[in-house]
Formats: sequence, structure tokens, C-alpha cells
Amino acid sequence: MLLSTRLIAAMALALPFSVSAQTSAEGVTFHKDIEPILQRACQTCHRPAGVAPMSLVTYDEVVPFAGLVEYRTHLRDRAGAMPPWYAEKDVGIQDYKSDPSLSDEELAKISAWARGGVPKGNEADAPTPLQWDDSGVWAAGTPDLIIRTEDIFVEGGAPDWWGDIPHVPTGLTEDRYVKSVEIREVNDRDMSAAGGTVGGRNIVHHMIWSTQVFNEDGTSDGLQVSWPVHEIARNPDIFDEDAGRLLRANSYLVSNSVHLHSTGVDTTGHLEIGFRFHPKGYEPKYRPAIFGLGNGVDISITGNKDKQELHAYAVMTQPTKVVTFEPHLHAPGERMCLEAIWGYTVETLSCVGYDHNWVRGYTFGADSAPLLPTGTVLHIVGYMNNTSTNPNVPDSRNWQGSGNRSVTNMFIDLGMRVAMTEDQFLTEMADRRRKLDLGPNDHVIGCPLCLAPLVAPVDLTEEDKKNMTEAQINYLSLTDEEKQKLGRTRVMVSQSEGE
Repeated sequence: MLLSTRLIAAMALALPFSVSAQTSAEGVTFHKDIEPILQRACQTCHRPAGVAPMSLVTYDEVVPFAGLVEYRTHLRDRAGAMPPWYAEKDVGIQDYKSDPSLSDEELAKISAWARGGVPKGNEADAPTPLQWDDSGVWAAGTPDLIIRTEDIFVEGGAPDWWGDIPHVPTGLTEDRYVKSVEIREVNDRDMSAAGGTVGGRNIVHHMIWSTQVFNEDGTSDGLQVSWPVHEIARNPDIFDEDAGRLLRANSYLVSNSVHLHSTGVDTTGHLEIGFRFHPKGYEPKYRPAIFGLGNGVDISITGNKDKQELHAYAVMTQPTKVVTFEPHLHAPGERMCLEAIWGYTVETLSCVGYDHNWVRGYTFGADSAPLLPTGTVLHIVGYMNNTSTNPNVPDSRNWQGSGNRSVTNMFIDLGMRVAMTEDQFLTEMADRRRKLDLGPNDHVIGCPLCLAPLVAPVDLTEEDKKNMTEAQINYLSLTDEEKQKLGRTRVMVSQSEGE
């Protein structure tokens, strides 16, 4: 539920304000400084006909919410933050695709403007207004194929329902590899009366689904392809460029578990699943690494207690690239961290806040996705707040265990990972080392062996190379530039020791 504007504005004025991030109110205006920020990070939802409860397009629309905008943006990686992106900026990898978060400078401008009299400024400084096509906007881009489920009716006030919905044919006549998939709900709910939370706007809470081909007798041919879980307010899933997911010819969309939730009024809706394809002839280099990382059977969360932790581990049985990190918690969940343990090295890959109203997946940048050797242990830590300070918890006095309902708990990383052969792994590390122009004193989060040939160089003989693959030779061999860097480093170390 949205707090009143006046209350939020008062809370915003009481927020601590870092001196290092301060920007003078002098010269900060709406058209020159604030409007570009709103266009980049807010107006996708906050605009006429958007899904947000208020429009933030014109000066007159934004001014009444100036305090609210400052408050919500400065929550940053906590539940309630806007834009809804919760990756913490002071730990782990900082390179994510489609990151809408605000910089320190942008936050400082918002504070300076909100507290400095909300000056309008010169309209000549305003950016060109954005034009929106509300006929069918897809965040990941226009799909090559859209599949529509049958209509689903949920009576107002009906209890939650779990089950399956009818299969839907894809209509595809040839195999195609998918680069992204996005799911959205279309329903007849009056959004102007739906309130400020997603619970009053959607009837499909989540759907676990796959695609399958069926024999003439109606049985599956056994080659099931799993897809990322659909959840309310989830961002699109974009697969690794070298690991497209196969959508088979003559396949059907099959629901393996659907959770329906009443909006409070009679609502009819359906899901639209949009697939973007790779070009014909594309063949994936990598295949998905399928393994569980989480705990869904023996969770125990004490009542009236904050800072409770859940832990889960998984051992990599083959070289693995981590493509995305996607925490899935329920109402008490506030935060999740992903660690990689290899040998004596323990490294935090990512920590993100969690908002049960906005399920986010975090896709690592192409040059930052963790490359983990066989034997690495992935470790997730969930931080739970089952007290009255967590507005998502209906009654903090209650003990909570495992279950599918939002008042029970899940603790899972639903992120995507791909498996590699040893040679593919070595090639990826060598390419990253050279592309980023790394030296022996650099550090790459999530790639414990990327710099090994620079830290402990090996002089390969022709005899050595006879028993090695091309990828092994490429990984261990140093380019002329790398040798120069290594030489300079050794000189610096020698001079330092001489002193």
C-alpha cells in the first residue's frame, strides 16, 4: 500500500544525506537535470496508461511527488526502492545488463532539486519527450513468436488456487533456438482502481512451465525443455548469447504448476509468452547447467526475529559460467548473497535486496559473468526479517516454515548457468584476460583462474605442446603485451625488494 505523499515527503526530509554525494541546489532544475533521469529510469511505468499509480512525465505531475521520488529512489537496494533494482553497489560484481539503477550523482541531483524548491528551469533545456507505443510493448524487443494461453477466470475474493491450465500449441513447424523469453499478463482489471501493489492487478501469481512434443497417443516423447519460471513483475529472461534455448517444432506449452490469486474483483485474463529467435542456422556453443541451488523443504523461521539466515550449497561438477543471479524468497525475505568457494578462496559474486512485489533477475555483463572451475562450491545466503518492521509479513508472531504460499517460504536461486567443456572454459578465460587487458596485479571477481598464467607463468616447450590441446596452449601462453606487463611488474617488485 502506498503511504500518503505528505508522510513520505516528511520521511524523505528526515533521511540522512551523505556529504560526499551532495550536489548544490543552485543550478539543478527539472528540465535540465531531473527530467532526463525520469525518462531513463521511471517513465516506462510512470506515464499515462502505464502500470504505475502516478505519471511522472510533466513538471506539474512530478512536483507533488518530489518528496516521494526522493524517498523511494534513496532506498536504493531495499524493498520499496524505485526503480525496482536491488543489486548492492558496494559488494561483488557491478556489471549487469539492463541495469536501470541510479548513480550517486543522479540521486544527489534528485535530493538537491526536491529540497531546493523544485525549480522548473528553462523549457529549452528539456529533453525531447518520449513517445510510447502502448499497443503491445515488450521490454526485450518485439517477439518473433507470441503464444497466448486460454482465458482464465478468477472470482473476486476466491481462495488461492494451484494446478495446471490447458496445453497450448506453439504452432512452430521447425526447431528454433530462443535468445529471450518474456511473459506478460493481459486482463480486464480496471487498473485505475487496482491500487498500488501487484497483488490487485494480476491473477497469475506464477507459472512453472515447459515445452513438450506429444505422440499420437497423447503421451510426451520425453524430451521436455524447461523454461524460466514466470512470476509477477518479473523482467524478461535473456539467455547467454552462446546458449540459446531450444523451442522444438510441433511442441506445446505445458504448465507444470500455476498459482492463481484473486485481485479482489471478478477478473478474466491470459498470459502472452513472447519468444525472440536466433537466426536460422544458429547452433549453441554451450548447454544449460541444470542443478538445484536452494532449500525448499526444511526452512524454519522464528517469529518476531530479524537477521535470520538461510544457507544452501551446490558443487560444480564441470566448468560453469553463471549467466544470471535470481533470488527467490517469500514475504520475510529481505536480501540474498551469492558466493563462490574454490580452494581457500571465498568470494562474494553478488548481493541483492529482495522485494516480494518485484521479482528481479540479474544478468551479468558478458565480460563479468563468473567463470567457475570444476569443484567450485556455490553458496547462497538468505537474510530473513520476520518482525513488524517488514510490511510484507502479515503477522510476525508466527513461526514460518516451507511451502508454496506467500505466507510460507522458499529459498532458491533461480539463476541461469551454462556448462562448458574444459577447452571451452580455458578459451573463455584466455579471451577475457586479453579483452580486458589484465595484468598480474589485477583482480577479476568470479574467475579464480583467469590470471593464473600471469601470476605463475609457464614456459611451454615444443615437447609440452605435443600433449596439449590448442585451448590449453592458448590459455597458458602469454602474448607479447602480457609478457611486457609481466616484465614491468617483476622490475617493480625487484626495485621494491631492493629498497
